[in-house]
Amino acid sequence: MSDIAGEHPLLRLDEDDLNMVTEFVLVSGSIKDLAGQYGVSYPTMRQRLDRLIDRLQRLAEGAVADPLNDYLADLLTSGQLAPNIARRIRELHRAALGPPGPGHPDGEQCDE
Repeated sequence: MSDIAGEHPLLRLDEDDLNMVTEFVLVSGSIKDLAGQYGVSYPTMRQRLDRLIDRLQRLAEGAVADPLNDYLADLLTSGQLAPNIARRIRELHRAALGPPGPGHPDGEQCDE
């Protein structure tokens, strides 16, 4: 379960994601306890974990990380950003990058 470069997918997660994985394991997989530690509701923590699982799945499949997409999705999940604004930021970013090529993020849409 290593990617093309041979690095384990967990090692490609950012520090916040790694911390969440660690805390999740330390609370024996209890989303309720994890939500309490983060000071958020159970549904919010469930959404955060779902996003983390999605990121990890993409990395395990060898996808190129797209930090902007992940960040926008996290802002959407936490209610800090409206979907139409996230969509526009993503469009502008894609336009600035130009057409996809080797090593280019695959252009997945942000969750809304």
